[in-house]
Amino acid sequence: MASVPTAESWTDGAAGVGTQAENLSAGLGVTEWLALQAGNFSSALGLPMTSQAPSQARGNLTNQFVQPSWRIALWSLAYGLVVAVAVFGNLIVIWIILAHKRMRTVTNYFLVNLAFSDASMAAFNTLVNFIYALHSEWYFGANYCRFQNFFPITAVFASIYSMTAIAVDRYMAIIDPLKPRLSATATKIVIGSIWILAFLLAFPQCLYSKIKVMPGRTLCYVQWPEGPKQHFTYHIIVIILVYCFPLLIMGVTYTIVGITLWGGEIPGDTCDKYHEQLKAKRKVVKMMIVVVVTFAICWLPYHIYFILTAIYQQLNRWKYIQQIYLASFWLAMSSTMYNPIIYCCLNKRFRAGFKRAFRWCPFIQVSTYDELELKTTRFHPTRQSSLYTVSRMESVTVLFDPNDGDPAKSSRKKRAVPKDPSANNGCSRRDSKSASTTSSFISSPYTSVDEYS
Repeated sequence: MASVPTAESWTDGAAGVGTQAENLSAGLGVTEWLALQAGNFSSALGLPMTSQAPSQARGNLTNQFVQPSWRIALWSLAYGLVVAVAVFGNLIVIWIILAHKRMRTVTNYFLVNLAFSDASMAAFNTLVNFIYALHSEWYFGANYCRFQNFFPITAVFASIYSMTAIAVDRYMAIIDPLKPRLSATATKIVIGSIWILAFLLAFPQCLYSKIKVMPGRTLCYVQWPEGPKQHFTYHIIVIILVYCFPLLIMGVTYTIVGITLWGGEIPGDTCDKYHEQLKAKRKVVKMMIVVVVTFAICWLPYHIYFILTAIYQQLNRWKYIQQIYLASFWLAMSSTMYNPIIYCCLNKRFRAGFKRAFRWCPFIQVSTYDELELKTTRFHPTRQSSLYTVSRMESVTVLFDPNDGDPAKSSRKKRAVPKDPSANNGCSRRDSKSASTTSSFISSPYTSVDEYS
């Protein structure tokens, strides 16, 4: 992606050449939505956009925003760190989930999709955008230009709507636990639908991508057929669909879920399973809230930058605008590296998985407890019955007379009084109504305990 100010800062001694360069830059936009270049924003406000190269030579153009070597080195280190942590961290997350049967839950399948989209964007787009921002020169050919304009929107859409799907799934599991959960097939259909919608939203970026070879420079941009207004409208729609709308949905669902989980425990209940699952649910929801808030914070400055430079185009010539752009873009791209860190810090099973992945390190020790966290419980059912179902089962104890050696005398067997079903579940029977309420809140015939761990 061309650096924000660079496109508008190429000057020439001849009158009118600078204006031509600005007009051309109005169409520059490697990953226009992700790059959000100042020239593009200026074009959105009515500057003429041309697809023709300026007729005059550009040999005497100078870049007013060339950075010193030490600053380029620092930015390169910062962006390189993001790419390394995002790619390897998210690949480890995918391995932890797919390689361990106990981790293959509905929520975690969406986390796989989230990790894949984040790792892909970090690997294929971040450094390329950074190089284009520094040099204002496209080195990667026409096909990659199309991909570069197309894929970031696709990846961000897949990421944010994977989080939204998790929020809706958590909402259904906690607010209405007796309803059937998403099956593995349904989960795959939802994930596939997310990617199809992402492709459709980003397709115009691929369709209208162009490269232009100029004397001394090659540019990659998106040329909209109806000009700047269409370009501006498209990007506003993208911001609404990949930021405002999903965050609104997640804000509402997690607010309701939070009130339900942290609004107070059921009075008089002493069920161990209730307390265990309540804590597990709180941990999962807390982790996902941190993920969503991190995403929102990372991308907010980027969208504010887009709006401000679109409204106040004179900001594009400000001396420090390139540094502001690189900082806001770095923060947005850094959202791809935080999720693995959050999972490791807030989830004991992911933490055990990361220990296994890094057990070759001398300071990492994998305990027996960590190994057990990733193994399926031996006698743990895949579908957990509700307390109401368990309460209808009678526990029978058969007593034999030790002096009775004759099988024919087995008629002397005595049937013991059925045990309290709630006692088997670790709950007190002092309040059966409360226990029944607890059952509908914490579990359903369609929910596995592993969903909440």
